[in-house]
Amino acid sequence: MCGIAGVMYRGSDKDFGTGEALIRMLDGCQHRGPDSTGFALYSPEASGRLKLRFFIDPTNESDDATAIEAIRGRLIDLGADIEEEARAGDNYRVTIRYDGDVQKLSYEMEHAAKVISIGTSLEIVKDVGTAHDVDDRYHVNEFHGTHGLGHVRLATESDVKPEASHPFWATGFADIAIVHNGQITNYWKMRRRLEQQDFEFTTDNDSELIAVYLADKLAQGGTLQDALSTSIDDLDGTFSFLVSTSDEIGYAKDRLAAKPMIMYEDDDLVAIASEEVSLNRLFPGRALNTREPAPGTYATWSRSI
Repeated sequence: MCGIAGVMYRGSDKDFGTGEALIRMLDGCQHRGPDSTGFALYSPEASGRLKLRFFIDPTNESDDATAIEAIRGRLIDLGADIEEEARAGDNYRVTIRYDGDVQKLSYEMEHAAKVISIGTSLEIVKDVGTAHDVDDRYHVNEFHGTHGLGHVRLATESDVKPEASHPFWATGFADIAIVHNGQITNYWKMRRRLEQQDFEFTTDNDSELIAVYLADKLAQGGTLQDALSTSIDDLDGTFSFLVSTSDEIGYAKDRLAAKPMIMYEDDDLVAIASEEVSLNRLFPGRALNTREPAPGTYATWSRSI
């Protein structure tokens, strides 16, 4: 079943409590996915720097130092200058200066460790358990930023483990993430086409496919709206998904509209979720003028009004 949520604060350079907002929204729809929870969090870009997150195996704590040293060594070999690093829950978080090919860096680092996300503004935090469980481990409520996505997952076709959780980043492309409710039935056909363009995939999850598909369209010079428009025809199946970049958020919904989506928008923010209860959690006690996107539609929003 799964539940998705997204929020963007617009028209200001202030940092907002994006983490707390997404925790509230996901707590409202946690019944749709009790197995795992994740967040794609965006803060203002750090010029000339990349933020990377890696999974560290919690069952082998004695090997943590070895695993982290291997990651550090590979980053240095690839020409990265490490500026900040920390252990965060079962993640290793590092900020680097790097002026090379991000796609090459991504693929090379995937061979050294399990990469969660890479971006100038994006960080993905995800793990098994509820929104509050993940917050307890990673302090998501302390995150202040501009926008973000969230996902609660009911495992149906893969194991309950952190790397199977959503959101997924567009492997090889900085700052692009997705949350998805549904199933892409032409997954393998689409994946083979992208692999023929030398794109690599780190999972068999169809959400990763959507992210790479959209990122490729953007890399070819198209807009996010253009990419979402073509996705409705190119992707087969039933789906509602949200995508985010460093400065935009957008949605697409298939023409059958079997997967729910509801949204609220005013001058200050746009918020989208699988269920209205998630939107109500942002404005307790307040009647909201919400709407449900029509079948086969898409839209985008940016931080500037």
